[in-house]
Amino acid sequence: MNTQRVLFIGGTGIISTSCVHEAVSAGMEVSVLNRGVSTGNGRRPLPAEVTVHTADVRDPAMVREALGDTTFDVVVNFLGFTPEHIQQDLDLFDGRTGQYVFISSASAYQTPPTHLPVTESTPLRNPYWEYSRNKIACEDLLVAAYRASGFPVTIVRPSHTYDPTMAPFDGGWTVVERMRQGREVIVPGDGTSLWTITHHEDFARAFTGLLGRQAAIGEAFHITSDETPTWNQIYTTVAHAAGVEPRLVHVPSDAIAAADAELGAALLGDKANSMVFDNSKLRTIVPEWRARIPFSHGAREIVAWHDADPSRRGVDARYDALFDALADRFRVSPN
Repeated sequence: MNTQRVLFIGGTGIISTSCVHEAVSAGMEVSVLNRGVSTGNGRRPLPAEVTVHTADVRDPAMVREALGDTTFDVVVNFLGFTPEHIQQDLDLFDGRTGQYVFISSASAYQTPPTHLPVTESTPLRNPYWEYSRNKIACEDLLVAAYRASGFPVTIVRPSHTYDPTMAPFDGGWTVVERMRQGREVIVPGDGTSLWTITHHEDFARAFTGLLGRQAAIGEAFHITSDETPTWNQIYTTVAHAAGVEPRLVHVPSDAIAAADAELGAALLGDKANSMVFDNSKLRTIVPEWRARIPFSHGAREIVAWHDADPSRRGVDARYDALFDALADRFRVSPN
């Protein structure tokens, strides 16, 4: 069996680094294409076996020069966010890859969903978040290319996927630092909506199983955990990993959006809604896969990583002030 040659566009992000490592472990010949800025930063180091092509991925001439006439069995794009990015890849990789994998987003699904669990046949529509609408437009362009000329696209839609470097809250570590200081933290809504949160290693194991699979061409898949804690449980799990009890203040999502439009778009367009996923379609291609890392374990990894270096425990002043203002406004006074 020939070794698969896989090119990752990006390759050093929260999800993509783990996918690179898993592909190398699976015996694939892996290359990455990026600017080289974060490749050796020690935050998410790449395996020594990886070939690094350095170029600005937004500059087609640089990309062509960096890649030469190399062809690939699989090209994976983690850095496609607009149709212009995708059109560039169509021009660059048509005829030089056996499979093109586009990393979309589960936030592209109908928001809020009318039916749970979400499947790959759930409509794509998100009127709240431009990021998601752009991902939908990217998918539309790729599906049109597949229908017109057989461009070998596979679409993958991650949901909330984390690694130890990322506290799973808007505001990141700022929220955990507030917990440790005994200060209140803001939970959207009443905190009882269900949220699917996926460990990066679980995602990578499933993702690698889709690479080079003819049955995945022309198809879309989401990859998520089957664990669906409430937001109250997510905050409490992280707090316990950090050695404290949380002080939760529940704030309507609309009020958060009114206080901060940028945060509100991502909240109303994603985290404010219960999201539960059916991974049955994925298992038709990767039948042995199951998510096996619970969030309680992941939360301990997050806290341990941040505690290992004080420089990782930064506080975002803008979020900190916003959380104070919202807590003052929505705090429920004891009787």
